[in-house]
Amino acid sequence: MIEQHDIEIGQYILTIFERQPGIVASWGLDPKTLRPIKAGIEFHVQGFKHTGTVRVILNEGEDLFEVSLIAESGETVETHESIFLDELISTIDDAVENVENYEKRVAEEYPIFTDSDNPEKVCPVEIVIL
Repeated sequence: MIEQHDIEIGQYILTIFERQPGIVASWGLDPKTLRPIKAGIEFHVQGFKHTGTVRVILNEGEDLFEVSLIAESGETVETHESIFLDELISTIDDAVENVENYEKRVAEEYPIFTDSDNPEKVCPVEIVIL
């Protein structure tokens, strides 16, 4: 059963994600799938390397995180343990999204974000919310 403390841990993890929203957005995180779990949070992503669920659990006694990647079939395909706070986003990014020649891959997948004079260069995008 999920308790209030589990929800607070999930909210804490989300505050970490808020520090680098561009990276988190690149995972294809579906906000509708965010849900608290015992001592953590899980959510669905659609990255270049992993499509499925990501589970993040905080070991409060050690102040370290565990990240598990779960395939659409429900099988745990990868687990990273003993992750420090400052490594959490990069660990998830490396497991879910970050591929060799990342900018080229983004340019191929999303041509709207590329510089027409240099197709391998990804352009920054400004998002305006009205």
